[in-house]
Amino acid sequence: MLHAILLLTLAPLCSQAPNQLTAAEAKDGWILLFDGQTPYGWTGKGEIQIADGRMLIPAGGNGEAIWQLPPPAAFQLSFESRGVVTFRLDSKGNRMEDIYQSPADAWKRHTVNHDNKNGSLTHFSFRSVGAGEVRDIKLKPLAPKSIFNGKDLSGWSIFDGKKSKFDVKDGILTIEDGPGDLQTDTKYKNFFLQLECKTNGKHLNSGIFFRCRPGEYQNGYEAQINNNVLPEAKEYTVEEFDPVSHKLIEKKKVLSTAADYGTGAIYRRVPARRAVAKDGEWFTFTIIASGNHLATWVDGLQTIDWYDNRPPSDNARTGFRAAAGHISLQGHDPTTNLSFRNFRIAELPD
Repeated sequence: MLHAILLLTLAPLCSQAPNQLTAAEAKDGWILLFDGQTPYGWTGKGEIQIADGRMLIPAGGNGEAIWQLPPPAAFQLSFESRGVVTFRLDSKGNRMEDIYQSPADAWKRHTVNHDNKNGSLTHFSFRSVGAGEVRDIKLKPLAPKSIFNGKDLSGWSIFDGKKSKFDVKDGILTIEDGPGDLQTDTKYKNFFLQLECKTNGKHLNSGIFFRCRPGEYQNGYEAQINNNVLPEAKEYTVEEFDPVSHKLIEKKKVLSTAADYGTGAIYRRVPARRAVAKDGEWFTFTIIASGNHLATWVDGLQTIDWYDNRPPSDNARTGFRAAAGHISLQGHDPTTNLSFRNFRIAELPD
């Protein structure tokens, strides 16, 4: 059974433009689910229309805008709506719905606090019988589990025989020199991971590996860290596979100003769609892995949304790896100098 506390509030809208996050919100773990310009990350029953920074929910009994990733069991969702909008939260065998109604010319802020520790949430969506609209949709996991104590490397192991140096001081984990690899002792499969990172130099290269094969060096999916922005867009080749047969459909060209795929990319698979992080400044990195659906956010702004439809494999380098694996931090080369802090994770259902 779903358990939720729904708080409906009407408050004056602040001067901040919608579909944006403040620096404090990004640091606090909020991620923006709607960029105000595209339906990126959403799918629909009916056509989702975007106009003037708002999402128009497909009208009619079957009209629905669906957020495709499962939220963590405990989360807070904040959004604005006008008209009549139904918020629907689905889990295996259960459904929760709440209707929000406001005049067609007045935006209302809504907050959903949800805690379903024993549930298996699958997705949520917005529905509208008439001309319902939503905007400024953002989400934050509640009570994620810390995987770094800020004092030492308890719960982590250094891969032997490499050059990187790992140090912990004043709650900050620093990696210098490389190559090297620091891995969690615990294996994770489906999760909502957040951490803060800072590159202590110009155009440094590192990454967060996940679903890594046990006992192997940096062998998993890599969420890239490289804040270099190119003066002109570069052409990357992205492979498209059929989701059922897993056969290669096409190799399409994608333009991005990110160098070496860019911070937030899944390295060698899909480049970052926007440059957000800056060298020498702390940024919040969010990585969500749910089955073959992988997505990342940098300072709360979504950078990739990708389905790994490659043939199943025990090795993420050669195909879709579903199995649990270590999370690891990369020491890339002798110039490596990065700082990390505030690691926290909320595991997601299969």
